[in-house]
Amino acid sequence: MNSKNTLPSCAPRLIVTVLFAVFITIAASYVLLQLTDLLSWILVSLFLSFALEPLVTQLVHRGWSRNLATGFVLFVFSGLVILLVATMIPLVVQQITEVVKQSPAWLTSLISYINNAAGTTISQADVLEKLAISDQALARYASSIADNIVGFGRQLFYTLLQILAIILFTFYFVSDGPYLRRVICSFLSPKHQKIVLSTWELAIDKTGGYMVSRLILGAISTIAHYIILVILGVPFALPLAIWIGVVSQFLPIIGTYIAAALPLVVALLQSPSDAALLAVFIIAYQQVENYILGPKIAAHTMELHPAVAFAAVIAGASIGGIVGAFIALPVAAMLQEIAYVYVSRNEVIESKLTQAAPRKRKRKVAKT
Repeated sequence: MNSKNTLPSCAPRLIVTVLFAVFITIAASYVLLQLTDLLSWILVSLFLSFALEPLVTQLVHRGWSRNLATGFVLFVFSGLVILLVATMIPLVVQQITEVVKQSPAWLTSLISYINNAAGTTISQADVLEKLAISDQALARYASSIADNIVGFGRQLFYTLLQILAIILFTFYFVSDGPYLRRVICSFLSPKHQKIVLSTWELAIDKTGGYMVSRLILGAISTIAHYIILVILGVPFALPLAIWIGVVSQFLPIIGTYIAAALPLVVALLQSPSDAALLAVFIIAYQQVENYILGPKIAAHTMELHPAVAFAAVIAGASIGGIVGAFIALPVAAMLQEIAYVYVSRNEVIESKLTQAAPRKRKRKVAKT
């Protein structure tokens, strides 16, 4: 027998180990894929628990039980969200209806402008005939809507289930927070317990601080825009001002433009000049907030470079949709702060490429 062709004695065991590892990896990937929604709910709930725990702790220090304080804070938070949505949906529907009603007048004005500017003889009847939808098309569209009613019902049920799950997970993460941390620490050495607890405390501090600063800026933005909307005589001044204050604060970079769209449409329906003045005010206020109010109010929260913030919003939206975009910035700020505390840095050598003045930042040192 040729000994060169003989397999090592450990080869069968190695092959079995590799196959078992591949099987475990495939099985774990499949399980994680099936539990993607559940994991995303838990992640959102964990973030909300970081944001709400400081408020709950304040109530506990005032003599409230932890369960009662958590329930009260969640009830107020959920009520504010529901109130905002319930206020904005009828407003959006009404404005869409108004746009449809005024679209013939706008079309007439547009055709007249084109005819005068270009010397054409376009008639409104010809344009409406081109834009008209046939009865057959309307029938097919109505049929498709009827076929999708069941699917819409399932999606609505799933959305309500998702909201309920996030509320329940958030409640348990906050109300049983101390117990949960004790359970986690019971599996760790004292050294690692200190790291976990200091990181958890840092996450609560930065997330809570971020939310407080956003709420303050949102309140100032709401008041400022409410005043200008009242001065211009724009209808629905209060809900529009609240819409601007909320969306512009919690959807960074793109939130300002999304928030401005609805009030500008409402103002445009009233008067183009009012819409122009409102646009100027929104742009001016945004500059004041970015360069004066924001840095002062957010002095105790993490600052992110605009490029990092934009990338975080895009990544959050890609991963978690609207919810992901909503929590992207505070999550990025929290991760950056944790990295700043635990990742060591070296002294930078002198170079013409590194002569920019360093930013002055106050950093908390993690307790170890």
